[in-house]
Amino acid sequence: MTTALNRFSQVLAFAASLLSATALAGIADAQDEGLVVYNAQHESLGREWIDAFTKETGIKVTMRQGSDMQFANQIIQEGDASPADIFLTENSPAMTLVDGAGLFAPVEKDTLDQVPDQYRPADGMWTGIAARTTVFAYDKTKLTEDKLPKSMLDLADPAWKGRWGAAPAGADFQAIVAALLQLKGEDATKAWLKGLKDNATPYKGNSVAMKAVNAGEVEGAIIYHYYWFGDQAKTGENSKNVGIHYFKNQDPGAFVSVSGGGILKSTQHMKDAQAFLKFITGKAGQAVLKDGTSYEYAIGKDAASNGKLVPLADLNAPKVEASTLDSKKVVELMTAAGLI
Repeated sequence: MTTALNRFSQVLAFAASLLSATALAGIADAQDEGLVVYNAQHESLGREWIDAFTKETGIKVTMRQGSDMQFANQIIQEGDASPADIFLTENSPAMTLVDGAGLFAPVEKDTLDQVPDQYRPADGMWTGIAARTTVFAYDKTKLTEDKLPKSMLDLADPAWKGRWGAAPAGADFQAIVAALLQLKGEDATKAWLKGLKDNATPYKGNSVAMKAVNAGEVEGAIIYHYYWFGDQAKTGENSKNVGIHYFKNQDPGAFVSVSGGGILKSTQHMKDAQAFLKFITGKAGQAVLKDGTSYEYAIGKDAASNGKLVPLADLNAPKVEASTLDSKKVVELMTAAGLI
């Protein structure tokens, strides 16, 4: 009996040691994640930035992939318990949402100084890291330049019924609507959203909308520029019939959306997090935009974008305060219009 009890005790002790080892391994794994980035930017661009940063500094970075508003709402829900150290977005409304909740730490001055004032908020709680512009992708076999819309607002006209498409459910498009709201006010935005509901075919994402133009389903679509450039750089199979039209003239359709980067004030790796943000806004990080495959605009001071892109200065974009784009109001208006 005593021998049996001894053996049972030994088994229990062994099992306990295994559980303890597993728990310690789990803690070690969690600690071994290094910096945790909630990346709502394109996965390939996020990976290019992280790999370049780790190569230069030796600092390990774990990337978790998601979307702008998914991560913004998740960070707010997690609060001070968020495992994230850094948040990167495609558009600025998600940054504004997290900033409004008081969850960002101030960005160091050296980093802010690398980015022109127009691409970062005055409060210094986050910074621009890249940019993209709105374009009208059109079917070159059906539309000539003289028949293209002069303004994005023209697409609400009944003459465009059934002829164009968009991806209204996405954060990309909602940022465009937020800019329209800031530039033209609520009444004009409501009228344009009604025209969108009446006239446009909804698609799930910019790439799908562009493919629809290429296939002749619609004559045009509102997208961001880099979808066309990215496809052209590959096989061009989804854009061979597609041209892109820049509205310019400070039109709402010439909106330049700023991608943002911010550091969670709850981070346990403040020094490394600040170093990461400084890296991607600096010379090496912005060179990833110039030389990589994202075709997004570099926005750092004296940073050059990919040579195939129309220079930012030539877009004649309207002046939009990125830090005050109202995502909550946009969702309210788009929901009322039956678009989301």
